[in-house]
Amino acid sequence: MSTFASRDGIPSLWAGISASVLRQTTYSTTRFGLYNYLARALKQRSGSVELSAASTMTCAGVAGGIAGLVGNPTEVVLVRMCTDGVKAPEQKYRYHNALNGLLRIAKDEGVQTFTKGIGPNVIRSVLMNVSQIAVYTKAKSQLLSSRVLSLKDGLPVHILASLAAGTVATTVCAPADVLKSRLQSAASVKGKRVGMLSVITESMKNEGPGFLMKGWTPAWMRLAPNTVLMFIFMEQLQKLVIGTGF
Repeated sequence: MSTFASRDGIPSLWAGISASVLRQTTYSTTRFGLYNYLARALKQRSGSVELSAASTMTCAGVAGGIAGLVGNPTEVVLVRMCTDGVKAPEQKYRYHNALNGLLRIAKDEGVQTFTKGIGPNVIRSVLMNVSQIAVYTKAKSQLLSSRVLSLKDGLPVHILASLAAGTVATTVCAPADVLKSRLQSAASVKGKRVGMLSVITESMKNEGPGFLMKGWTPAWMRLAPNTVLMFIFMEQLQKLVIGTGF
């Protein structure tokens, strides 16, 4: 962070913010909105108040997979905008914003480029949704049932459960995240398509198996506070909805 800030200026730390916002409004709203829809439908069908662990993971997995498909185009733009800072000048994409990136990719490389990394991205999305939702639900339940801590359902519990969910999600998703990012960051060249096997082979050769966990720390620094804020807002919104009778 200090290297980028000193070299390119503090605003460079927010490179790709437009793509990040666009990604959240497509990917995240899909995975959580669809999960809530599926979970509510399953509860009504079974007549149960709470979902079992298996049902929670199933709903989260399905919602995550579909969200991965929906959000892949913006994911490609986001990865490229965020990795421009470490590329040589002649290799930079220099998208002005997310919409400019979408238009230029479609024009210069073809719409098929929006499917780059879709396999690991869908896998990552499934793992992300399952690990975040399942771990948060379980951690919150354990904290509330603990006789030692004697905690009530409130902000401290939500923060602790969210931190656990964010840490587990970062670790579980790291390999798929690395592969997805490297595939999506690579430019499409006519006659030569960068594939998953070539990325794995080249990375294993140059860096060893440890490359699959590369970037865990910055990934956690992004995902942990994101997860905390996300679940805090979701808990408050749910209370608001219940309180207003909707």
